[in-house]
Amino acid sequence: MTVAPARRAAYEVVLRVFEHGAYADRAFATAANGLDERDRALAQRLAYGTVQRVRTIDHALETLGRRPVARLDRPVRAALRLGAYQLGWVEGVPRYAAVNESVELVRGAGLTRAVAFANAVLRRVGDRIRPLIAALPEGDAAAAALRHSYPDWVAETWWRDFGPEGALALMRAENEAPPTVVRTTPRGAGRVAGEPHPDVPGAVEVARVDQAALEAGHLFPQSAGSQLAGLAVGAVAGDRVLDACAAPGAKTLQLAEGAHEVVAVELHAGRARELAENVGRAGAENVRVVSADARALPSELTGFDRALVDAPCSGLGVLNVRPDLRWRARPLPELQLDLLRAAAGRVRPGGVVVYAVCTLNRDESEEVVDASELPVDVSLGNEWPRFRHPRRPEFLLTLPDVHRTSGFFVARLRAA
Repeated sequence: MTVAPARRAAYEVVLRVFEHGAYADRAFATAANGLDERDRALAQRLAYGTVQRVRTIDHALETLGRRPVARLDRPVRAALRLGAYQLGWVEGVPRYAAVNESVELVRGAGLTRAVAFANAVLRRVGDRIRPLIAALPEGDAAAAALRHSYPDWVAETWWRDFGPEGALALMRAENEAPPTVVRTTPRGAGRVAGEPHPDVPGAVEVARVDQAALEAGHLFPQSAGSQLAGLAVGAVAGDRVLDACAAPGAKTLQLAEGAHEVVAVELHAGRARELAENVGRAGAENVRVVSADARALPSELTGFDRALVDAPCSGLGVLNVRPDLRWRARPLPELQLDLLRAAAGRVRPGGVVVYAVCTLNRDESEEVVDASELPVDVSLGNEWPRFRHPRRPEFLLTLPDVHRTSGFFVARLRAA
């Protein structure tokens, strides 16, 4: 029996992520090369879903397979995880295809001795995984982390910050694919077909990203939450703006549409090259890309009117689009505070400093702002009432379960 191209690609992603430490998006780009649009979409769904749900999947495999997952051969482990995800969470996939093709992946890896075991386990999984999942409790953080497949620390953090109901709503939302949203550029005004966002100007929900329109500079893939962070900067004609953590450049291009000049800083050389390519493709001639540490910029880069610090973070607001991040994430409050203070030091007195992170825990958001001791512009929440922070109305917080977008914290401050 042959294995469908989409399942083979998904298997390669799962194997590379968990056995070789690869990033899911990069592994997928390689594995899905050459697939048609339909197979590519299915492969991504199967791969990303398996990576997201792996904790619950492993619990089911160990319960029903009666063998520790860690003791299985790597190809067997990957094939069983992929098969179990299809059997437990994907509607419309024939059971025989999920079982038989997963078994064929084991056979194709040269592990003939494991074929009968894989077949037996997946048949038990097919019979019992859905009732097993449905019976898992979610009454406390630890139980919910297992049922919804999150690390304990993420569940505990959300339990603390949002309470049980809010935490559970976040867990469910971050296990579902978000809407596909793009930002229309001035070049693309009136040319991008989709549903305009009711609250974020320029954001459009689309069925898929039109690659031709992307290459032509008519749009840029960017969630509504991310666009909100860029809009909060309020760049206007004549402004010099510092974008302190700029790659891949979505917000840089936003800022460039209003500002006189944008200095876009990126620490990592490879990401700086990607940033420069995106800027060049968009024809943003008022953007200067600098590959440097934003905490130690050349002395002449100072006196900016505005700055955006879209800081590295745990990424807890984008777990539904970065499936492996939940297994890698860690809070970075010390780095974030250093970056915020450094950027504020490059802005003229009274200038605007926007701090944004795509995460949802207070340790990396309001506590970093409080520690900076920079004056807060309390008008931000009034400008965007739909997105006011539930605990701190002077800030913004987009929530995947409430706003159908990525989770972003945004604060607008003033340089001293």
